[in-house]
Amino acid sequence: CASLISSQFSFIPTASTNPKAALKSKIVAEFRPQSLIDELLLYKRSEDQIELKEKQLSTMRVDVCSTETLKCLKGKA
Repeated sequence: CASLISSQFSFIPTASTNPKAALKSKIVAEFRPQSLIDELLLYKRSEDQIELKEKQLSTMRVDVCSTETLKCLKGKA
């Protein structure tokens, strides 16, 4: 039974004979999830800030056509 299994799976390339598999193994080995998590957290904070500012502007009922009003808002930001 063992010889039957080994003969059926003898075609599977190993990482040493297959450069693509070696590259994939290297990528997986060097993957650092913490940097990805940090980037996602920064993105989420940025999105939250944008949402907050949009809500603040919508509640202020600002005339966006008024350059004077926009200058005042820019100074507060």
